[in-house]
Amino acid sequence: MEKPAASTESLGPRPVLGRESVQVPDDQDFRSFRLECEAEVGWNLTYSKAGVSVWVQAVEMDRTLHKIKCRMECGDVPAETLYDVLHDIEYRKKWDSNVIETFDIARLTVNADVGYYSWRCPKPLKNRDVITLRSWLPMGADYIIMNYSVKHPKYPPRKDLVRAVSIQTGYLIQSTGSKSCVITYLAQVDPKGSLPKWVVNKSSQFLAPKAMKKMYKACLKYPEWKQKHLPHFKPWLHPEQSPLPSLALSELSVQHADSLENIDESAVAESREERMGGAGGEGSDDDTSLT
Repeated sequence: MEKPAASTESLGPRPVLGRESVQVPDDQDFRSFRLECEAEVGWNLTYSKAGVSVWVQAVEMDRTLHKIKCRMECGDVPAETLYDVLHDIEYRKKWDSNVIETFDIARLTVNADVGYYSWRCPKPLKNRDVITLRSWLPMGADYIIMNYSVKHPKYPPRKDLVRAVSIQTGYLIQSTGSKSCVITYLAQVDPKGSLPKWVVNKSSQFLAPKAMKKMYKACLKYPEWKQKHLPHFKPWLHPEQSPLPSLALSELSVQHADSLENIDESAVAESREERMGGAGGEGSDDDTSLT
């Protein structure tokens, strides 16, 4: 089996914000991402309850652009199961109620691809989409999946969605036992718009914890679901199974935030449906579709 691998050149981490050309992350990038997931200095704890914690960090060069970090303890879920759930795009369509559309576009290497994802935002904000280069790497009993935005010539911004920019987003999954793990989600995303304060607060206080808990429920149901849906098909573990066409890195370019339209939604008020805890942008807690 072809093993996923990253370069071992010790060039130091490429500055994410200053990335000028599309490159598949190397070992140093994965190590840097892991260190940031584990860092405590400079992060402000905004939520901590029932095994889920959320921190935020303002980016110095742009005080309106925040990083968010969410960590969850997962009992009864092995690290490898959570890793599979995050990769399995068909299963995501079942449990991720925020998703509008998601699909893989092309394969870059044995552990990197390009994909599309669009999602519902809290009403009445405009919905967003993103094109990302995603890469992944098992590290002993732990796993990392991370992505950043790129431009693909066949998938320009759509008029009905706001094209967001993932500066760097990803997951660190750390095994804590044969049937338990801890997941850390780290995101720095430019939503391309001046968002109202209630959105920032709601994301860290409500939406992020709710999304993590929904993911946990999905993990518990995944083994049974996967047994009924191509149980041996896991191209993220077995690259030779991938049906994706190959794509050269030269076909892609870095998606810079300043090249996209900026949407001013700072004055948008929260809808009554959102205030009452309706489904708009958050999804129902009903998980009967996970069968």
